[in-house]
Amino acid sequence: MATNSSAGHDACPSPMKSVSNGIFQGDNPLHFALPLAILQICLVLLVTRSLGYLLRPLRQPRVIAEIVGGILLGPSALGRSKSYLKAVFPSQSLTVLETLANLGLLFFLFLAGLELDPKSLSRSGKKAFGIAISGISLPFALGIGTSMVLRATIAKGVDGTSFLVFMGVALSITAFPVLARILAELRLLTTDVGRLAMSAAAVNDVAAWILLALAISLSGSKQSPIVPFWVLLCGCGFVFCASLILPPIFKWMARRCHEGEPVDEMYICSTLAVVLAAGVVTDAIGIHAMFGAFVVGILVPKEGAFAGALLEKVEDLVSGLFLPLYFVSSGLKTNVATIQGLQSWALLVLVIFNACIGKIVGTVAVSLPFKVPLREALALGFLMNSKGLVELIVLNIGKDRKVLNDQTFAIMVLMALFTTFMTTPVVMAVYKPAKRARNTDYKQRTISRKNKNTELRIMACFHGARNIPSMINLFEASRGTNKHGELCIYAMHLMEFSERSSAIMMVHKVRRNGLPFWNKGVRSESNQIVVAFEAFQQLSQVSVRPMTSISSISNMHEDICSTAERKRVAIIILPFHKHQRIDGLLETTRTDFQLVNRRVLENAPCSVGILVDRGLGGATHVSASNVSYFITVLFFGGRDDREALGYGVRMAEHPGINLMVIRFLVQHDTTVEGIEVVNGNSTPDEDCLSELKQKTNKDGSIKYEEKVVRSAAEIIAAIREASFCNLFLVGRASDESGIPLPLDRRSECPELGPLGYLLASTEFSTAASVLVIQQYRGSVSPNLALDQEERLPESESN
Repeated sequence: MATNSSAGHDACPSPMKSVSNGIFQGDNPLHFALPLAILQICLVLLVTRSLGYLLRPLRQPRVIAEIVGGILLGPSALGRSKSYLKAVFPSQSLTVLETLANLGLLFFLFLAGLELDPKSLSRSGKKAFGIAISGISLPFALGIGTSMVLRATIAKGVDGTSFLVFMGVALSITAFPVLARILAELRLLTTDVGRLAMSAAAVNDVAAWILLALAISLSGSKQSPIVPFWVLLCGCGFVFCASLILPPIFKWMARRCHEGEPVDEMYICSTLAVVLAAGVVTDAIGIHAMFGAFVVGILVPKEGAFAGALLEKVEDLVSGLFLPLYFVSSGLKTNVATIQGLQSWALLVLVIFNACIGKIVGTVAVSLPFKVPLREALALGFLMNSKGLVELIVLNIGKDRKVLNDQTFAIMVLMALFTTFMTTPVVMAVYKPAKRARNTDYKQRTISRKNKNTELRIMACFHGARNIPSMINLFEASRGTNKHGELCIYAMHLMEFSERSSAIMMVHKVRRNGLPFWNKGVRSESNQIVVAFEAFQQLSQVSVRPMTSISSISNMHEDICSTAERKRVAIIILPFHKHQRIDGLLETTRTDFQLVNRRVLENAPCSVGILVDRGLGGATHVSASNVSYFITVLFFGGRDDREALGYGVRMAEHPGINLMVIRFLVQHDTTVEGIEVVNGNSTPDEDCLSELKQKTNKDGSIKYEEKVVRSAAEIIAAIREASFCNLFLVGRASDESGIPLPLDRRSECPELGPLGYLLASTEFSTAASVLVIQQYRGSVSPNLALDQEERLPESESN
């Protein structure tokens, strides 16, 4: 039978001093607590982050790298060297290491409580609630059966009741944070499967904590059988008192914290002190300090800036620095070498089999009566089978309370690792939504069209509230007149999903892609955005449909292009990756956004516009009666310029807009002062301009002018003369256009083209915004248009 030794040291070690006097005075820093703890933290970060990088191509969540890293640093791998263990993880340092790890765990569970919204549990619905209960009940029953087999073989002599409950809890847990990150990696967060899995996992998470509290109360009660009763009673009393006292205080703090303003440091410190105090109380009760922190996190109001400020202050330090220590602490207790012989490996297979069968069968059995398709039900089952940190917490508590011995502990850790690792590849194999055939009805892929009376659909993307005023003013300018078809705007909020806890809160705030934002009674940035769009829709009679995309930066362009395909839009408008500072200069917001824009240009199923925003219309929405814009189109020739001209002509239909079209005529087949000139007198250009000239005779708001230029200096000078406008419309330029292209085409912003880059550069002084347009090229990347996976219900296609 395996023993309960955790590190192989039986003698009581002498305590370490905190700091050394330095190597020059003969002290070895590794014999002192602080430098040794720093070394341990650095080693843990190096190993876990390196493994995370190596596992990234396999699309595994970070928790896999942290679990594997902890095992590698423990006695299963590197720890086989006694000199390594004695030097890096001596027994004297384990108390400090586990204290730091549990402190990190305490605050991480506080963040986990912040991630859970009790109101969302009540809105989960019968389907999610049924799946959650079934996904707990059957695995718990199989866990009881498994515990009996283990007690008869490798776990003889352990307390029967405690072991039974711990095994049931260990097999029935679903790791809510890990599940959310897997769904985000697979880009399923906003699908029916993703929403159902998240709702069921949230219910499962709460139930698992209740069961764990029961398991802890039942363990370590050899003194008297009435002790578990008192532990449970005091635990319930703590929850009751905290629910009465803390919410009014937190709500008072939240009301005094406003969006866009710094949160008072006193509120942050007071809340963190409450977290620590709650941990002391629950530890004294005999449950665990983390339960107090978890309860406090649940009671913090999720609305407003207060919860966000708490996350911002705590999450990076805790999740990035202290929490990995918990995985190492767990890894030091995990010795895979204790799994020896055919019987032990057969028991490992049995545990994994029961864990998978319990979750999958339990989930599928309830999903099918709710008319969930079989493939989706299977995907749900595998998703609900993902484990993670919560599983390790259960196992470590069981190990510390001597409910689990070394061999059982190692088997359970490997089970958690295997079930989580298999989730991503199995779901990718099982859940393959029907490929969306190419949309034959999707014909209006450009603004320029023969039938002017068809509806114009625009998808405008934005990263935050900063982009909204100019976007809405652009919408107002784009609506033209009712005689030429209606205007439909799809406003897509681009939100990045990351490993941070705030990303989980962000998921809670979004109902589904393609539908309005959630919870309109809450004061938040997203709600302010919704109000702005609703006000514009009511005032302008334009159909505005807010939507949200949650994805990583590397996948964001796929969400944009696939949604544009589904909604059959004519043009995608993207914000430039730089924003205007107070002094008028453009400052980089995030370089990642530039990469997103480039990928959209390469793969878009329609025309694309990039808006360089210099405050079009000011910081507020300009009503239709007050619109007074002067828009300039710089026309050199080519399909992109024709698309920009078509957009400008539509804008000119607005009674408050005047349009100036300047055509540049350059001598053909010549090169002057570093400018390569390409013939722009193509028949489509002449036809387009001929139609424009006819409009100028009927519409006084449109003016047309031709300028003959012979050098680059003349071109720039002519553009400077036209710079006193509100908006430039320019083509990005294709190879058959007549736009002057620099012979050295390398630039900082190739997505703007040479002319757009000139207008956005610091060398060109203007207060006008710039919209750079690329017309649809007539072909789309095969993996975006032809093979799009249908991640939203068919009903959302319109």
